[in-house]
Amino acid sequence: MSDLDRDYATAGFARRLGWGVRPAVLLVDPALAYTSPDSPLYLKSGQAAAAAMATLAAKAREYKIPVVWTSVHFADESCSEAPLFAAKVPALKVFADGNPLGGFAPPLSPAAGELVVMKHYASAFAGTSLAAWLASHSIDTLVIGGYSTSGCVRASALDALQNGFRPIVVRDACADREGGPHENNLFDLNAKYADVIGLDEALSALQR
Repeated sequence: MSDLDRDYATAGFARRLGWGVRPAVLLVDPALAYTSPDSPLYLKSGQAAAAAMATLAAKAREYKIPVVWTSVHFADESCSEAPLFAAKVPALKVFADGNPLGGFAPPLSPAAGELVVMKHYASAFAGTSLAAWLASHSIDTLVIGGYSTSGCVRASALDALQNGFRPIVVRDACADREGGPHENNLFDLNAKYADVIGLDEALSALQR
């Protein structure tokens, strides 16, 4: 344990929330925009995270655990549905209607009947009916992967907690532009808002 980890633990941070009784897998914005080298949002480790997300989805389906997807979508490149967000991050125009970068990144694709939540902001909960859908299906735990760790994954994990769901962030199934933002945000999430675990632990828990 590092001095930093020891300091946080002594102060009472980084305690485990643990798993509830009915989990769902939440894959946040697993779009081609993050795995295509031609995209301004390209993440070097995006493809590796996509493979981990595909493994999570497959295991969840095997055990009849719901898989929920999010997708960013704007009517056109003005991104008028989220003007301040688009002003802050102009690259969001890749999610305008008709741009192939907004599609799901292979090998990822929702199966028939799986919920796809269309969103305009970072959090999967902001302006969507996700919380109501989860509650109506008695979900109490969200196993989260997606893009990017410091952005939409972090925002969604925080809002999951604030909406009464246990957030479990799978580190292998997330990616960011560089290792620093990825690791720093995982550290902070684990300290304050979520349980951060590896893919193998997540798969074992889903099987149980």
